[in-house]
Parts: sequence; C-alpha cells; structure tokens
Amino acid sequence: MIQGSTELIAIVGSPVAQVKSPENFNRWFANQQQNVAMLAIDLAPNALQNFIETLRGWQNLRGCVVTVPYKQLLAGRLDGLSERSAALGSVNVIRRENDGRLVGDIVDGEGFLSAARQQGFNPQDKKTLVIGTGGVGSAIAYSLCQAGVSHLVISDLSTERVEALGELLRRAFPEIVISADPASLEHFDLIVNASPVGMGAADDDGPMPLPPALMQTLQGSTLVADVVTSPAVTPFLAFARHRGCAIQTGPEMALAQLGNLGHFMGVTPLQI
Repeated sequence: MIQGSTELIAIVGSPVAQVKSPENFNRWFANQQQNVAMLAIDLAPNALQNFIETLRGWQNLRGCVVTVPYKQLLAGRLDGLSERSAALGSVNVIRRENDGRLVGDIVDGEGFLSAARQQGFNPQDKKTLVIGTGGVGSAIAYSLCQAGVSHLVISDLSTERVEALGELLRRAFPEIVISADPASLEHFDLIVNASPVGMGAADDDGPMPLPPALMQTLQGSTLVADVVTSPAVTPFLAFARHRGCAIQTGPEMALAQLGNLGHFMGVTPLQI
C-alpha cells in the first residue's frame, strides 16, 4: 500500500498500458518489504517540459524510467548524462538527486545483455544483427560493441538512420566491423528485433521485421531476441522457434533490466 512515507519511482511514456516494469518492480519491492512503489505515467507530448520541472521538485521521487516515445526527447532536457547516453542522445532512466538535479543513463543494452547471458550467450567475437535504430536498438548495438562482438550489422527502414548509427559506432569502436542490411541470416550468432514490429500482434502470421525471403535463411543455431513485451512471443519469435532457434522475449529482457534500472535510481542492487 502506498503511504505518505512511500518513496516513489515512475515510468513515463505513451502508451504505457503494455509496459512490464510496474509489475516487475512492485513485486520485487513487496517481496523485499521495501516501502517503495512504481507509478506508470501516460504523458501527453505537450506536457513534457512541465513534467521535467515537476520531477525537479518531486521530493519523494527517486527516479523515472523512460520508454517510447520520450527516450531521445528527454535526453537534451536533463542536467547530466552518462557517456553512452551523451553519445546516443537517448535516456531510459533518470535519477533525481537530492538537490533536484536530473541525471540520465541508457541501460537498455546492459539489460538486454544481462538477459542474453542468462541464455548462455557470450557476445565476445560474435556476429550480430540489430533491427531498429531507435533508442533501444541503438543502446543494444552500443552495448554489444562494448562487450566485444566482432561484427555488427544494422538494419532499419531508414537508410539515413542506419548510416548515422553506423558512423557513431565506427568512431567509438574502430576495431569492430560495422555494416548494414544483410543479404542472408545464415552466419549470425544473434539477431535482435529492436523495432516495434510485432507489438500487439494476435497470431503467428503477424508482421515481421525482415522480408520473408530473408527470414527463410535463418539457421537454428542463432539466438533470436525481441524487445517487444506484448505479446511475449511475437510472430518473429514464433517463426524463429519453429526454425529451431533459441529465443529471448521482451519480458525476459525487461525483468533482467530491472536491476540495471533500479541500481541507477538507487532503489535496488545491480543484481537481483
């Protein structure tokens, strides 16, 4: 039960009905008997600046998780950013300091890797494909490079966005091969759908993030992951499972990322 003494964290986005963070965090807080609670905030775009000013003065608020469409919009409105957030121009978590200063980081990539390592995946020297160059896709690509992949391929409907992310990553990680738009999926160790394609799909015949002919080249030895949280098994993951692939769901990533997000806000340990 939320009381006057309860410390709060929030998750902000639009829509937020599909997010898993509130149930994950609040279950953990209840199990640990912590007097902390997470609120979900569906924020209209025209209220964004007023929301930031409110956060500065919200004295029993420890921090805020940020989801679509505000990861990039909020990055330039904060008082400080981590090195990776500054590089990517994106945040997915904000910590409110005691003096009201707001500091941001993006830990989508670290959360994704936490989940992948639980699957037994070691990114060192692996060939990986990331589909989607938005906030979560860029963060996953950045963290995969930090973790030592040998080759990263980026795919997106926007050629301009692919080129921009590729150039950023080449500057930061000159030793890694960065390329775009694969002709085949045969030799990938990991494929990640970090786009919203598949969100809300009702059956296995829903939309795919890659063309059908390309999907037919998928091999059963590849770990296939999706960041979409609803449904848990997207049409993309259902197809991959049918091909014999190990899969990683959006809810699995969300749960693994809880420690990364909570630790930054000061409400959980890094490993939970």
